[in-house]
Amino acid sequence: MNLQQLKYIIAINRFRNFAKAADSCNISQPTLSTMLQKLEDELDVRIFDRSNKQVTPTSAGKKIILQAQKTLIEAEKITELVAEEKNQIGNSLSLSVGPSIAPYILPQFIKHYRKKYPEVSLSIQERKSEDMLNALQNGEIDAGISASDILNKGVLEIPLYTERFYVYLSEDCWRKLPVFKPENLEHENMWIMKEAQCLRNSAFSFCKARSKGQHIYEAGSIETLIRIVDENGGFTIIPEMHLDFLSEAQRKNVRKIEGNYLSQRRISLYIRKDFVKERMLNTIIDSMKEFMPAQMLSESIRKYDIRL
Repeated sequence: MNLQQLKYIIAINRFRNFAKAADSCNISQPTLSTMLQKLEDELDVRIFDRSNKQVTPTSAGKKIILQAQKTLIEAEKITELVAEEKNQIGNSLSLSVGPSIAPYILPQFIKHYRKKYPEVSLSIQERKSEDMLNALQNGEIDAGISASDILNKGVLEIPLYTERFYVYLSEDCWRKLPVFKPENLEHENMWIMKEAQCLRNSAFSFCKARSKGQHIYEAGSIETLIRIVDENGGFTIIPEMHLDFLSEAQRKNVRKIEGNYLSQRRISLYIRKDFVKERMLNTIIDSMKEFMPAQMLSESIRKYDIRL
C-alpha cells in the first residue's frame, strides 16, 4: 500500500467514474483499474462495487476511503511543515468562494494575487457553504470564503470583512424618502436572491411587518433582482460592494436602512483546524488588503498577520 493508491481510491469515490478519476490523476484508466485491484488484493477486501453503469463503495470501502482521506491530509502536513520552516509559501492554493461573494472580490483578488505571488498555482471554485465545508474536510481545498456563522467543530473561522446592506427601490417606490423604513414598503413587492441565505435572513429580519398577503419572489443573482425591480417595481436588498456596479441613474434608487435591523453581513475565511500553511494563508489576506476598503476589513486583519 502507498499514498498514490490512496489518492486513486479517493478520486474514484469522488467521481464515481473510472475515466474521470483517471483523468484527474493524470493516468490511464487501465492503470487506475490495475492499481485499485492490487490494493484490493493486498487488503483482501473489495473497496468498490463496479458495473458498466455505476461505481459505488462497499461498506468496508467507505471506511477505507475515510481513513485514506485522513492519512493523506496528515501526510501532506509533513511537506507543509518543511515549507514553513524554510519560509516557503508553497506551490499551489486551492480556494472556494461563495456565489454571492465571488462577483465582488474575485476579479480584483485574482489580479493582485497573481501579481504578488506568480509562483503559486491558484485554483478557485465557486461553492455553496455546505459544499465548501465538505471540500475542506475532505482535503479538496485549502480554504474557503463564505458568509459567517457556519458552525462546524473541525473548521476554524477567521473574520475578513463586514459590509452593509442597502435597499434598491424602483422609480415609483417611495423615492422621495431620504432613508428606507420597512413600514413604508409594507405593501410593495420584495424581491430576494434565492441562493444567498444571508440576504434572505436580512430581508426577513426587517420586513416582519409586511402584510401576510405579500408575495416574495426569488431570482438567481443581484443583477437580475435589480433589473426585475427596474421593470416591475418594488424593492430588493443589495450588498455594499454592489454599489460600484450601479449606473449613475441607478444609484439614485439606493437608500440606507434606518432602524434596529439586521443590515449587514460578515464574510469570513474558513480553514481546517489542523491547517498548518500559515504563510499561504497570509497570501490571501495580503491580496485582500490591496483592494478592500480598510473600513470594511476586520480589525485583526487590518493590524496583524494570521498566526496558527
